[in-house]
Amino acid sequence: MTATPWQPPEPGDIVWCRFPYLPSRAPGPKPRPALVLAVEVRDDGVVVQVAYGTSQNLGRLKVGEFAIAQANNRVAYALAGLSFDTKFDLELKIDLPWTDEFFAVPPMPRHGQTPKLGTLHASLMMALRATHDAEQGR
Repeated sequence: MTATPWQPPEPGDIVWCRFPYLPSRAPGPKPRPALVLAVEVRDDGVVVQVAYGTSQNLGRLKVGEFAIAQANNRVAYALAGLSFDTKFDLELKIDLPWTDEFFAVPPMPRHGQTPKLGTLHASLMMALRATHDAEQGR
């Protein structure tokens, strides 16, 4: 892994990510929001566990998914730095190297020249925990 100029993210950050089309491990064709679930600093670099984010099919949340919608919580939506209502799928998560191969500065960076879009609002932590627990109980 090669070093990046960016500081590692923190769990709960939402980042701009070229999430792979699983089961492939190659960077996806377009960047999208991803929720940082865990960060591990290793001797050879930083590894970030992220969950897939999409603005598609928000009306159908399955077990393991939760959404950040502007109409439901304007403050949480603003803090997340999203451009569209977005759901995150904890079933689709992967460990990726914190490199510019998988992460990029978003088109309208709010946090400087870093892949960070925003942060998960504290009010959504319970939803994240419930989603995680439901996904683990499958």
